[in-house]
Amino acid sequence: MKTLIKNGTVVTASDTYKADVLIEDEKITMIGLNLPSDGAEIIDAAGLLLMPGGIDPHTHLDMPFGGTITADDFFTGQRAAAFGGTTCHIDFALQQKGATLKDGVEMWQKKAEGKTITDYGFHIAITDPTEASINEIATLKDIGVASLKVFQAYKGAFMVDDTALYKAMEVARDSDIMLMTHSENGDAIALLTEKLVSEGKLEPKYHLDAHPREIEGEATARAIALSAVTGAKLYVVHMSCSDSIEQMALGRSKGYNVMGETCTQYMFKFEDDMRVPGYEGAKWACGPPVRTPKDAEYIWEALRNTTLQCVATDHCSFHYDGGVNGKIAGKELGREGWHKIPNGIPGIEDRMPVMYHNGVNSGRISLNRFVAITSTNVAKSMGMYPQKGTIAVGSDADIVLWDPEKEHTISAKTHHMAVDYNAYEGMQIKGLPVRTIIRGTTVVNNGELCVEKGFGKYVRRANPVIV
Repeated sequence: MKTLIKNGTVVTASDTYKADVLIEDEKITMIGLNLPSDGAEIIDAAGLLLMPGGIDPHTHLDMPFGGTITADDFFTGQRAAAFGGTTCHIDFALQQKGATLKDGVEMWQKKAEGKTITDYGFHIAITDPTEASINEIATLKDIGVASLKVFQAYKGAFMVDDTALYKAMEVARDSDIMLMTHSENGDAIALLTEKLVSEGKLEPKYHLDAHPREIEGEATARAIALSAVTGAKLYVVHMSCSDSIEQMALGRSKGYNVMGETCTQYMFKFEDDMRVPGYEGAKWACGPPVRTPKDAEYIWEALRNTTLQCVATDHCSFHYDGGVNGKIAGKELGREGWHKIPNGIPGIEDRMPVMYHNGVNSGRISLNRFVAITSTNVAKSMGMYPQKGTIAVGSDADIVLWDPEKEHTISAKTHHMAVDYNAYEGMQIKGLPVRTIIRGTTVVNNGELCVEKGFGKYVRRANPVIV
């Protein structure tokens, strides 16, 4: 199959230029002007931007949590991603107690089987850090996994202590695995939670009090220090506030092998959204929690000055009004106490348009920086570049045709996620994907899904780098 995209403007993390793009057998084979069109399907991209498909490095599809399961599985989540211009994502597989890391990946592979729309990979989270599990880190590349997550939070569930974190870093260093941390002090959260609940402080707003910003800063500093001592590559996920980002800036200024991501919601949802009367604030319960508008501006600056290198979603969708009308149970499980709210905010569909409109259109970031933080840097840090994350000869033909003039109002009534609310409800945006191409095949075109379940492929990853 041969496709020629003509008359578009190619945008990469480093360049913007007019060119045609020729695609053959899932790969980009030529880039230039007036390319031969013999036997090719012609796509006219006049007036459109050609950008590498978005890559979301942090998602949770079909994930059990807090007595329920996420509203989006691999079909609905990846369908939504494709409509939003994301062509690949990396989901978190969880090790089960007593099982191996590879068992966790295999469990998640089965969840994805027959449902995929986009390409995808897996991180594995180590939750049972036995000697055997830590030694197994060295074999992860055998199954195409190049990243390992360690929780410094969720005591009694996912959290591991500093001894296990240090040992995991040593093996990850020797195996060239990117070690990722959820950096909050889980011991402090557990103590604060116990105190708040015992005092009868059960409304959603008290979720904020159990996750103070200082403990995110402390845990981030601790992870960075251990990375510096061991030499392990460290990627801190979902950084939400100046306290943690300051630690990242310090670590990078010292030349440590560290980098960080933030998530779209931290720039648009705030503490005041959780402090509203009633139960509405439960929608925004996540860990780390949403912070303040001042933190949002700090995040934008960190994205500009390269302290932060990736924007993810941490897409973890739970219905607001679940358990009725055939819907899976969701946020309503926490009505008797905020500590029982399933943590997570949806957003896999909205990351690219929201960041483009509020970043590029507002002048906060350049068009090339937008490509870097939503695609190229993810591909590099997660070990899939240059197969993914750029428009270059030899790369997978994952291309989003983007109309910078197209306007839309975001709403749960029109989104393609399965969840019953949207974090960006009512946001008016300008700039949208109109055609999403994955490995040369049009997956979404002008609002229509063009492939069947099972189209997406697993991406084997290796050689992650700090960017």
